[in-house]
Amino acid sequence: MIDAPTGLAQALDPLVTRILAPNPSPFTYTGTETYLVGTTDLAVIDPGPDLPDHLDALMAAIAGRPVRAIMCTHTHRDHSPAAAPLKVATGAPIIGCAPLALADAGPRADAAFDIGYAPDRVLADSETLAGDGWTLEAVATPGHTSNHLCYALRENGALFTGDHVMGWSTTVIAPPDGDMAAFMRSLDRLMQRDQDRIYYPAHGDAVEKPHRFVRGLIGHRKQREGQILRLLGGGPEDIPALVARMYVGLDPRLIGAAGRSVLAHLIDLSDRGLVEAEGETWRIAA
Repeated sequence: MIDAPTGLAQALDPLVTRILAPNPSPFTYTGTETYLVGTTDLAVIDPGPDLPDHLDALMAAIAGRPVRAIMCTHTHRDHSPAAAPLKVATGAPIIGCAPLALADAGPRADAAFDIGYAPDRVLADSETLAGDGWTLEAVATPGHTSNHLCYALRENGALFTGDHVMGWSTTVIAPPDGDMAAFMRSLDRLMQRDQDRIYYPAHGDAVEKPHRFVRGLIGHRKQREGQILRLLGGGPEDIPALVARMYVGLDPRLIGAAGRSVLAHLIDLSDRGLVEAEGETWRIAA
């Protein structure tokens, strides 16, 4: 578990510093982790929520050095809102993921979208941004959100994984924007990368054995998929019934979010012709 207190600039290696935002919750763990990349000039990855204490901590860690870019992995409100005031304070452009504003009134296990996010430049997959001694490459990883990017630091083999891979929990896939099939393809993409020695997620500890960790995430999703198919093999079920049987003892605050995850699996299974909806219930496809 991360032992860095809120607001402390913690050097993880010569090119990476982490600052924890004061927004802990059942959905963000200890809070959002903002990363500074570089030494003489900087990139700020996932500036986090627009909270005065966090912005003060970021400015103290920046310590007057030029900021070349403010980079967001995606636009949930625990990741990108501080980009705008940080741009004002530093003069740095916002460069990274595309904007995405989605009205979504369903129960979530993550923050809603930041409708004010306005990038100066959107990075395409494999596009790079460089500073003094550092090069960040965009790695498109849709699934958690359709606009999600990871950032690979070429000089030291670090991958900043945002919410695509987290160090404390499985990632939320919440339709309509969250897409289970896209998420699984993005995990497979990380498995094909052999240059990443460590992951720095936006929530939770660093992942020091990336392939083994991602293999476990893929296995977990396949286990959930198999569980759904077995339960529907006994007859049609609605999502609340599936959640009650799949998540025994779940914190009541997370029941709605678990339902969204089950829905994401069901949509994927339906697209593959394995299940079908019948009103509010789902069944094995005829």
